[in-house]
Amino acid sequence: MQKSLGFILVIIGIIMIAYTGFTYVTTEKVVDVGPIQIEKKKNNPVRWSPILGVALLVGGLVVIATGKKTNV
Repeated sequence: MQKSLGFILVIIGIIMIAYTGFTYVTTEKVVDVGPIQIEKKKNNPVRWSPILGVALLVGGLVVIATGKKTNV
């Protein structure tokens, strides 16, 4: 269980280092007069620090290294 959590943290950390954010698009109504509608598309960026990705990567490695060894 601990090792799988560690691997998940490592993968998320690597992704967060490689991609420092993403953008999603929303649509807002600007004018709504009877049958006439004017809409505006707005880009909404979501950014995070690569330091957070490094912290998750290191935390995942620590969890993997200190995980209990199971004998099957």
